[in-house]
Amino acid sequence: MAKEDSIIQEKVETTDRTSLQEPPLYKVLLHNDDYTTMEFVVMILQTVFQKNIDEATRIMLNVHHQGRGIAGIFTLEVGETKVALVHHMARKNQFPLKCSLEKEC
Repeated sequence: MAKEDSIIQEKVETTDRTSLQEPPLYKVLLHNDDYTTMEFVVMILQTVFQKNIDEATRIMLNVHHQGRGIAGIFTLEVGETKVALVHHMARKNQFPLKCSLEKEC
């Protein structure tokens, strides 16, 4: 049997990857409006973006005072999912909360 094994030999080609590129990152932004309550924005930040109460409150105040605030930085697919989830939860609760993606520089 050893003779048969030595007759059949397979070549395996391997290539070395010299560099891997990180995927581009996107900021998920919440936008201010005159109808969505501050409490709802804090709840969104805690549930969708896993922020603690202090950080969620700080981001909510940025949204309120500056017109928008960064909820988090993610890859494109994760960011799109979070934007869709925020819009779904806002519509379900009858709020016009806007959430968007912006490519990080």
